[in-house]
Amino acid sequence: MDSQMLVVLALLFGVFLGTGVFAIILAAARRGRAAMEVTNTAVPDGVDQVIEALESAAVVIDPSNSVIKASPGAFTFGLVAHGVLVHPTLSDIVDKVRRDGEPVTQELHLSRGPFGDANLFLFVRVARLGARYVLLLAEDRTESFRLDEMRRDFIANISHELKTPIGAVGLLAEALVSASDEPEQVKRFAKRLTKESERLARITQEIIELSRLQASDALSKPELVDIDNVVAMAIDQNRVAAEAHDVNLVTKAKSGAQVYGDETMLVTALDNLISNALQFSPSRSRVGVGVIRRDDVIEIAVTDQGAGIPADEIDRVFERFFRGDPARSRNTGGTGLGLSIVKHVAQNHSGDVRVWSQLGKGSTFTIRLPEATSALAKTQGVQK
Repeated sequence: MDSQMLVVLALLFGVFLGTGVFAIILAAARRGRAAMEVTNTAVPDGVDQVIEALESAAVVIDPSNSVIKASPGAFTFGLVAHGVLVHPTLSDIVDKVRRDGEPVTQELHLSRGPFGDANLFLFVRVARLGARYVLLLAEDRTESFRLDEMRRDFIANISHELKTPIGAVGLLAEALVSASDEPEQVKRFAKRLTKESERLARITQEIIELSRLQASDALSKPELVDIDNVVAMAIDQNRVAAEAHDVNLVTKAKSGAQVYGDETMLVTALDNLISNALQFSPSRSRVGVGVIRRDDVIEIAVTDQGAGIPADEIDRVFERFFRGDPARSRNTGGTGLGLSIVKHVAQNHSGDVRVWSQLGKGSTFTIRLPEATSALAKTQGVQK
């Protein structure tokens, strides 16, 4: 082989070798950049500020499905607890988006919180956020479902419940006219008229309160609430009634428990439980109010020594307008809405309410709420 051919072959081999080395270096550089993107732990610029400004729920999830950022709405809706998504359905959607790379939009029906029996109707969109994270956005559609249900129940129940006091007011007014020349009769009818009008006003007020609780989420701006203050205020509101019923109203030592929510709503719920306990307790008995902290759950219990609730009625006591003993409830001023209000307050706080009762031994109603933690308070930006 002559020298010219050797030179040409050498040049070709050099070009081929150089091209191969360059390709290897370029591929290694690309793999290095991809690896740096995947291992980068920084959330893209501006995401933190956007999430903090959102009223709806927003969650950023890393490759291990740990929550690294969540808006206050995510905690309010009970979607996040202990740094992870509460609902397996949401985790499955996140895994699908991470695997396929395509955004997913879906309407979901979920329970609210880790143990509450309230339901949420959410419009959820999940998409990739950079190479490492997944962003979950959830818009609450529960209000529209609640409104539809409330309208149906309202029409079915309100006409019957208002008919009795309105009819009584009309009859008493006619009786007053007929007995205008008899002072004692006028006085007696006037007292009964006042009582019926007060009952009518009470029913109207509780319907308004229940409608407010059902029609919208009252916890768009949750605050850190001291449960000991809630107990103290609810007990103070029932001191006079306890003395009138000759019932000893007692409570345990302070618990130091705190939850996220609305203090006024929680006081109203506890006030209803205590008021019910007093109305159905015999003289010289006791009504106790206690707070227990157990496994990140706050339990507020109201215990009485009344007649108890029959087993076949326990599952119905939280229904609107339900009264186990209608005659006695009307005599004590009951409307059948108090326990329904308690139920909805608990649900709006991602909790629930339970009842234990035994005939002849009394009843215990317990409101269960997720306990607040300092770590969540800092993440959520809750007002103090």
